[in-house]
Amino acid sequence: MLLSLDSGVSALDQFQQQLNVVGNNIANVNTVGFKSADVNFADALSQTLGSTSAGSTQVGSGVLTASITNQFTQGSITSTGVQTDMAVNGNGFFLVKDSSTGASYATRDGEFTMDSSGYLVTSTGMRVQGYSDAGLTTQGDLKIDNTGAPNGDTSAVQSYSFGSDGKLSVELADGTQFTRGQVLLQNFTNPEQLIKVGNNLFSGLTNAGPLAAPLAPSSNGLGDLVSGAVEMSNVDLAGQLTSLITTQRAYEANTKVITTSDEILQDLINLKR
Repeated sequence: MLLSLDSGVSALDQFQQQLNVVGNNIANVNTVGFKSADVNFADALSQTLGSTSAGSTQVGSGVLTASITNQFTQGSITSTGVQTDMAVNGNGFFLVKDSSTGASYATRDGEFTMDSSGYLVTSTGMRVQGYSDAGLTTQGDLKIDNTGAPNGDTSAVQSYSFGSDGKLSVELADGTQFTRGQVLLQNFTNPEQLIKVGNNLFSGLTNAGPLAAPLAPSSNGLGDLVSGAVEMSNVDLAGQLTSLITTQRAYEANTKVITTSDEILQDLINLKR
C-alpha cells in the first residue's frame, strides 16, 4: 500500500482532533474562568527504506497528537457588582471542596454565591476553602455568619465584604465589625498537569505540584483578589477562528493526498487489465 495513504489518514484523524479542540474553545468564549487548549503535533515513526554512506533513507508515516495543553494566561476581569463574585488578578487558583466526597478541586471561576447555610459555594455547591475561623488559623469551608464575633456577639449579619487580601469582613446588626475568615489561593509549579473535570474545575492537584500550603492573595507571588468581579474566558476568538480556517485547509489538503493515492492505485489496477 502507498505510504501516502497512511500519512493522509493519520492527518485526517489528528486534524479532526484539532477541530474538536478549537470548537470547544470557541464554544467557551464567554465561559467564566475557562482556559483554552492548544494541540501539539509530532511526526509519526518513519520507515527506514535503506542506508547509504550519506545516511539512512526514511519516509515518514504521518502525524500524531503529542499533547493537548491548557493555556493559563489571564482572562479579562469584568465587574459584576455581586459581592460574592471574585476574580484573581495574577497567579493562583481558588480551592473548592465537594462536601459529600471530600474531594478538592482548583478553579479560576470565582462566580460564587452564598447557600442557605451561609457557606460560600460555587454554582454546583462546592464550598470555597480558606481560613474558616475569625483567628485565621484553621483551614476549611468559608462561612458568612457571626461565629467568632467579639464578646460572643450573636447579632445577625447586616453586611459583609471581601478585601484584596481575601479577608472576609462582617458587620453585625448592632454595628460590630470583625474579620470572619479569609479566602486562600493555591499556585502550582506545573499547572499544565491539572485535569479538566467540567464545571470549570480542575483535578490532579498533587501531580501539578502545589508550591506550598494555600496562602493569602497578594502574598508569595499570588495575585490580588478583585471582589465584585469575575475573570472571563482567555479564549482569543480571532486566533481561534484563524486556527479553524488553517485546520480546515490542512484537512482538505490531506483529503487530496488520499484521493491522489487512490487514483494511482486505480491506475495500477488498470495496468493489470
